[in-house]
Amino acid sequence: MKQQKFSIKKRMQSFTHAFNGLKVLITEEHNAWIHLLATCFVVLLGFVCKVSQTEWIELVFAIGFVLAMEAVNSSVENLADHVSPERHDLIKKVKDLGAAAVLISAITAFVVGLIIFIPKII
Repeated sequence: MKQQKFSIKKRMQSFTHAFNGLKVLITEEHNAWIHLLATCFVVLLGFVCKVSQTEWIELVFAIGFVLAMEAVNSSVENLADHVSPERHDLIKKVKDLGAAAVLISAITAFVVGLIIFIPKII
């Protein structure tokens, strides 16, 4: 594989592709809508509970972790559906593992939320 020279124009195009992926995630991926709804709830609760700067950092990382995993999982699922539109045991395994990554990240974010918000609510 031939190595390309560094190009500002190419790097800027990569941002265009990334923002397009974000648009696809938000407009087409239904599970991402659930995560975005949860994000809105957490942000609102963060303002109501007056979380500290450190807690905001923890929440932002937890939210970003879940959304990033959802984006990766959605890309894996789309690629798997393209490569093998028919049912295939190995494709199912790959898709299940991707879904597990999202679940693990969501559980982790939920626990972070509990650690931050339970003491404030109680």
